[in-house]
Amino acid sequence: MTDPTILAFGDSLVAGFGLAAADSFPAQLQRALRARRPQATVLNWGVSGDTTGDAVRRLPRLLSGLAVCPALAVVQIGPNDLWRGLSPQHTRANLDAILIEFGRCGIPVLLATVTPPAFLMQRAAGHVGIHEEVAQRHGVATCAFFPAGVLGHPDMVLIDRVHPNARAIAAVVAHMLPVVERVLAGRATAAA
Repeated sequence: MTDPTILAFGDSLVAGFGLAAADSFPAQLQRALRARRPQATVLNWGVSGDTTGDAVRRLPRLLSGLAVCPALAVVQIGPNDLWRGLSPQHTRANLDAILIEFGRCGIPVLLATVTPPAFLMQRAAGHVGIHEEVAQRHGVATCAFFPAGVLGHPDMVLIDRVHPNARAIAAVVAHMLPVVERVLAGRATAAA
């Protein structure tokens, strides 16, 4: 069993907005992976506030600075496109560009999805399903970022009532870990 390097690439949900560094998604995922892979490393490539367009612009610079080829990129990006009123076509094109860039570098991707909460569903209608559609076109695995009951739960958010707290991120990691392990083993090709 190898000890992989994994990229966690995305927005504030990856960066760990409002959390101690040790409570961020990459840090908690790294700790969970190290139970079976003692030298596993998860790099935090999250930037709070990033849209898919921001992510496309910074990705080539980040990839060109890598010393080793990562075993996997966990990509979670897109909610800020909705918040900022960017078109679904814009999101789709940028997700395509992100997956093409990772593919060009030979880095497998696990594309995380975020289902909008009920109060945003009407506004989000054009964005629903884009991640799954793009992932299918590129042959990459998908997984919901938030397990059921976490997104928006009052005990799982920071004071801003939007961003997840450390407890919520722990639930995210517990939910995603089996899928991450399956992708690392080359056994995941469909939504989880």
